[in-house]
Amino acid sequence: MIQIPQSIDETIELLAKQDYICGRALATVVFLSLKLGRPMFLEGEAGTGKTEIAKAIAAALGRRLIRLQCYEGLDASSAVYEWNFPAQMVAIRTAEATGTTDRDALQTELFSDAYLTARPLLEAMQPQEGGPPVLLIDELDRTDAPFEAFLMEALSDFQVTIPELGTIKAAEPPIVILTSNRTREVHDALKRRCLYHWVDYPDFDREIAILHARAPEAQEALSREIVGFVQRLRKEDLFKSPGVAETIDWAKCLLALDVIAMSPEVIADTLGAILKYQDDIQKIQGAEAKRILEDLREELV
Repeated sequence: MIQIPQSIDETIELLAKQDYICGRALATVVFLSLKLGRPMFLEGEAGTGKTEIAKAIAAALGRRLIRLQCYEGLDASSAVYEWNFPAQMVAIRTAEATGTTDRDALQTELFSDAYLTARPLLEAMQPQEGGPPVLLIDELDRTDAPFEAFLMEALSDFQVTIPELGTIKAAEPPIVILTSNRTREVHDALKRRCLYHWVDYPDFDREIAILHARAPEAQEALSREIVGFVQRLRKEDLFKSPGVAETIDWAKCLLALDVIAMSPEVIADTLGAILKYQDDIQKIQGAEAKRILEDLREELV
């Protein structure tokens, strides 16, 4: 089993080997979370790398990544387990056909591990090859207060209860990462149980380093124009500013088109890679894109 890093610098190096370039503040939270066994709560705009850090940690430590994608209406049972109802019905029909009528024995069999389908929270509590898994609870802000309350209880003792089987407790707590795009406020009681970090957009130099790691084929001049243009877009009054994920996507799109240098025409053709709302695209394309590009080139000269 790969050992957790023993310092902040080791944490930065470990993540960099997975092409995740992070600042020292975020690396400190990751290091402390691993060292102390505390969940980390990462909040920030969509596309800033909150989900990717869970993938990077799992890959770096050789652990399994278990992801619970949150959504409106998610409840405890959907996150923990469900019974394999079709298989239970087959067992009941088989028992009826063979004359097996011991009701208590049949009920015990039907509500056993053989018919239990584990969902992410239960999976994370079970022993895993390679060590405790990384449990990613993604976009927690999409759920509601009752699910937060349940989650707070589950993560405080790292155990879940299945009425038919009893309480299942993790032999070793998983590495827990919660993320939120802050579409609503998550309750303070849950945040207090975690190490908190706001994942912001990177500065120019770090975003260049990220692009070099994720799209190494891009030439330096093109990379600087891509990052510079995206960073200027984030200062515009847009409905949704592009994240780092969009920067990487745009670079790969331009490389696929064999673009060597940016032009207003190329930008107009590929704006859909970085802007996801038509109002934003209409606002930037044409003269506005040309203005931003000209200002950027004056700055980069």
